Amino acid sequence: MKIHEYQAKEQLRPFGLPIPRGQVAATAVEAEAAAKMLGGQVVVKAQIHAGGRGKGGGVKLASGPTEARAMAEKILGMTLVTHQTGPEGRLVRQVLVEETLPIARELYLGAVVDRVSGKPVMMVSASGGMEIEEVAAKDPNAILREPFDADRGLQAYQARRLAFGLKLPAAAINPAVKAMLALARAFVALDASLAEINPLVLTKDDKIVALDAKLNIDDNALYRHPELKALRDIHEEAPLEVEASRYSLNYIKLDGNVACMVNGAGLAMATMDIIQYAGGSPANFLDVGGGASQEQVRHAFEILLKDPNVKAVLINIFGGILRCDTLANGVVEAARAVDLKVPLVIRMEGTNVEQGREVLRASGLPITVAGSMKEAAEKVVAAAGGGRR
Repeated sequence: MKIHEYQAKEQLRPFGLPIPRGQVAATAVEAEAAAKMLGGQVVVKAQIHAGGRGKGGGVKLASGPTEARAMAEKILGMTLVTHQTGPEGRLVRQVLVEETLPIARELYLGAVVDRVSGKPVMMVSASGGMEIEEVAAKDPNAILREPFDADRGLQAYQARRLAFGLKLPAAAINPAVKAMLALARAFVALDASLAEINPLVLTKDDKIVALDAKLNIDDNALYRHPELKALRDIHEEAPLEVEASRYSLNYIKLDGNVACMVNGAGLAMATMDIIQYAGGSPANFLDVGGGASQEQVRHAFEILLKDPNVKAVLINIFGGILRCDTLANGVVEAARAVDLKVPLVIRMEGTNVEQGREVLRASGLPITVAGSMKEAAEKVVAAAGGGRR
């Protein structure tokens, strides 16, 4: 789960990370009041779940309260397009009004989980303000890394090694070490999948401050953090993904035209692969889970068909806890309810598979039943138009 910059800073501050003074505003009047409270020059920053806001016109400097209000009027309500939003952009509903700082250098600081070692890793780079992926592609050696144990935490000697690697002035070493240790503690305590400060700035008086903050929380750990779950902003998520979450369905929209419904993440990945192999392109990732009910199957099918790009649907189910007859009944109910107008191919194996096939045959609906994944992929791709769109 992603949260906004101002929310991330609110979560990181108690761990000791140095955060600029600021206040969130939903109106231009609130932005003006925030600027008065801060005094002097401020920065007005659009709050959306995407990077590249400055390049898109979503970050503006203001000399005082009057100009802050004018900048907020321009930013609030705009559809901000960045390299991360896609061409459709995101509607800006809030801005963060924050004090400006005398910046000497921009650095990068971030923590992620290293899937190879199975440990968190702290990363720093002198190339702050840039996308870390871009830095890694151009010069991998520009990123310094220190893996650490989640239970023991990042050790002070590791943080010092990273700080010295950034070639900081002597007066900034200890503040940088404290910031790294604070971020490591927050990363573990909040069950984050990503904690990123970009840029982490060195000021002209040798202070270290988190100028920006990005925090992604592991969805699987949200039951431990009701206070974080409350920070979810559904306006920043794809509408179909929000709807799917209401029914405990795992749905991610993609750019293709073949909709997929499966049970199990591994089967979902294999299904998307075989659609690509057959010359098609998947329109989504949808995992109904091993124990889906007939109602969940019906809702899943309805969500698939709400995507206007979908030209055909492939349902690929291995019936275990989710029996094939339960699947078939749910699909038939949903197909009748939505007046199915696109080709539907089903491949299923497992518990009660014959009963499930009988339900499909007896429905009278134009449903193609395939005997193998390869056959199912070939038929659904042909039905969708026979190639990638």
